[in-house]
Amino acid sequence: MKLLVIGSGGREHAIAKKLLDSPEVTTVYAAPGNAGMKRDGIDTVSIAISQHDELIHFAKSNAITYTFVGPDDALAAGIVDAFEHAGLTVFGPTQSAAELEWSKDYAKYIMNKYDIPTADHKTFSDFDAAVSYIESKGAPIVIKADGLALGKGVVVAETVSDAIDFTRDVLTNNKFGKSRVIVEDFLVGEEFSLFAFVKGDRFYMMPTAQDHKRAYDNDKGPNTGGMGAYSPVPHIAQSVVDTAIEMIIRPVVSGMVKEDRSYTGILYVGLIITAAGPKVIEFNARFGDPEAQVILPRLTSDFAVNMLDLLSDKVPSFSWLTSGVTLGVVVAAKGYPGDYEKGVALPEKTSGEITTYYAGVAENDASTLVTNGGRVYLLETTADTVASAQDIIYQTLAVQDTTGLFYRTDIGDKAHV
Repeated sequence: MKLLVIGSGGREHAIAKKLLDSPEVTTVYAAPGNAGMKRDGIDTVSIAISQHDELIHFAKSNAITYTFVGPDDALAAGIVDAFEHAGLTVFGPTQSAAELEWSKDYAKYIMNKYDIPTADHKTFSDFDAAVSYIESKGAPIVIKADGLALGKGVVVAETVSDAIDFTRDVLTNNKFGKSRVIVEDFLVGEEFSLFAFVKGDRFYMMPTAQDHKRAYDNDKGPNTGGMGAYSPVPHIAQSVVDTAIEMIIRPVVSGMVKEDRSYTGILYVGLIITAAGPKVIEFNARFGDPEAQVILPRLTSDFAVNMLDLLSDKVPSFSWLTSGVTLGVVVAAKGYPGDYEKGVALPEKTSGEITTYYAGVAENDASTLVTNGGRVYLLETTADTVASAQDIIYQTLAVQDTTGLFYRTDIGDKAHV
C-alpha cells in the first residue's frame, strides 16, 4: 500500500509513522508534512491542505490506497467530500458530519436531541441578550465562539466582566469571524478524553487519555493546543468509561446516522466527570494533538490494515497494550501561545526508548531542524508507571539544549493524586 496523510503537525507525524510501521505499506506521504517527519522515512509533499484539486491529482497519480485526514480545518473545508466525489478512498468525516466539531451550536443540538449529557447552555447572536443571560448566571462561566478558532475560541471566565469582554470580542469586534456564542455553565470535575474509530453505526474504542491545555505548570497561563498528554488515565474507573460509551458515544454515533450525516473517522469526546456522571465538554472530529502521540504507540495491531478493513466494511482487529503508561511532553517556542521567535536550532533527535514527534519545525540551509511554529516537538515514551515515564522524559529534557524553548514539568502529575 501507498498511503497519504493530510496535515503537518505532531498528530500527523504520529499517524504517518504508525502507518509506515505496517509491513503492508511501502510509502507514506504527508501533505504538506514537516521537515522532521523525513527523519522517520515519511515522504513530504509540498501541497497545502486547502489545495483539494492538487491533492486529488497527487493521490490518483501515485495510486494512493487511501488518504487519512488529520486536521480539523481540512475536514471543515470539505476535503473528504472532494476526495469521495473524485472516487478516492479517504478516512475522515464529511463536512456535514464534521459539523460536530466546527459548529459548537450544532454539537449542542445533537446532544439535546439524543439526550447526551452536557452543561446547561444557550446560544446567542445578539450581544445585549447574551450579556443579560451572563449577568443572570454569574461567574465562573464558559463562553465559546461558534466555530473553529484554532483553540482560542473558548474562555473560562472567572468574572462576569471577563465573560462580557470575550463575548464583545466575538459578537461586536468580530475577533474570530464568528457571529454566535454559546454560553454554558461551568462544570467542576476531572477531565479526560475518549476516542473511537467510527464507520457508520460501528465504533471501536481506544484507550483513555488526558491532555494538559494550559501553557504552564499547575494548569496556569493561557490555553494552548496542548502541552502534553498520557494514556491510559489510571484513576478513571472503567465503570465511568463504560457509562460514557453507553450514554455518549453510542447515541452520538447512531444519532449521526439518523441525521443522514453518517460518520466515518475519529470521534474525539472531551469529557468531565461531574457529581451527576460524565458530561460532554466538546466533540472533535479528529485525533487530538498531543493525544494521538500517546495513544497510537499503544496500538499493537497493524494500523494500516485496521484502517483499510474499517474503510472496506470489514471488522478490524484492533489490539492495544494492556499494561504500562505512554506519556508525551510538548516542547514549545518561548512566548507560545503568543508571539514567538522562529529559526531556533533544535537538539538532536532522540533514539532508543524515547520517540520524537515533530510539529512546528523547518530545515535551515545546513539541513538542521529549527523552530517554525508554536508547538515544536514532543518526546514520548512507554513505561510501567506514570512516574517512571516522567523520569525517562524529564531526564532527557534536562540534558537537551532547550534555549528559546519551554515545556511543562508536571505532565502526568494528576495521575498521582
